Amino acid sequence: MITEIAQIDVKPGSEKDFEAAIAKAEPIFRRCKGWKNFELHRGIEKPSRYRLHIKWETLENHTVDFRGSENFAEWRALVGPHFAAPPEVEHTDTVASF
Repeated sequence: MITEIAQIDVKPGSEKDFEAAIAKAEPIFRRCKGWKNFELHRGIEKPSRYRLHIKWETLENHTVDFRGSENFAEWRALVGPHFAAPPEVEHTDTVASF
């Protein structure tokens, strides 16, 4: 299991619209190969900063299957207008869980 972590800074004042767009995107992700779930976290100190955690079966499910699909274009059309800057994305592999 891989976790994609996307740090997303949104335009100040568009936080609620961004959160609504994320909710609308759930059906898009449900169609994606290898997608398991996602969580959206909002910063307390920086309320225009979010971290989106997405669980994928494999790294390629995100980097190849999703990024190369129509689903990605549909996703970006929903959330992209709210971005203040391009998201920073990294992937992690769980090595311990307590």
